[in-house]
Amino acid sequence: MTPTKDIKVVLTGFMGVGKSSVARHLAHRLRCKWTDLDRAIEDSERALVATIIDTKGIDAYRAIETATLENVLQRPETRILSLGGGTWTIDANRKMLKDSGFTSVWLDASFEHCWLNITFSRKERPLGRDKTKAKALFDERQKIYCLADLHFVVRADYTSYEVAKKIADEMFS
Repeated sequence: MTPTKDIKVVLTGFMGVGKSSVARHLAHRLRCKWTDLDRAIEDSERALVATIIDTKGIDAYRAIETATLENVLQRPETRILSLGGGTWTIDANRKMLKDSGFTSVWLDASFEHCWLNITFSRKERPLGRDKTKAKALFDERQKIYCLADLHFVVRADYTSYEVAKKIADEMFS
């Protein structure tokens, strides 16, 4: 695929769906840079997302997340962006992304698929510590994730590379 300056894709979806891995492969395939919002937050705050949530609370974390998103969107090199699972649920964040010209892509998978990834991840997820609460959050967020421009179903037998290829083929071929 040939690179293009017009690429602006944001990946949303529940924790554990594979947004960061898909973003990395998508950026490689489209020959552009990618940014992981959680990593950008950790870099700017010099603390892990889990630590920020545990020490400052979820509301303070969401304010930091929105401020970091605004900063990341001002960088011209931001072309592929993977969000944290809750970023998309904030109206102001969705508006910022749309106003910045990003096409939003919802990576959708079953809760069990996400839960399996959460369980085996080395990354601590404060909102994924309890399966019952995580499932309730999953169900609640589905109606907001569906506001994305595009919807890709992530099956258990897909690798993140295959998902990225499908997105690239559909959006840029």
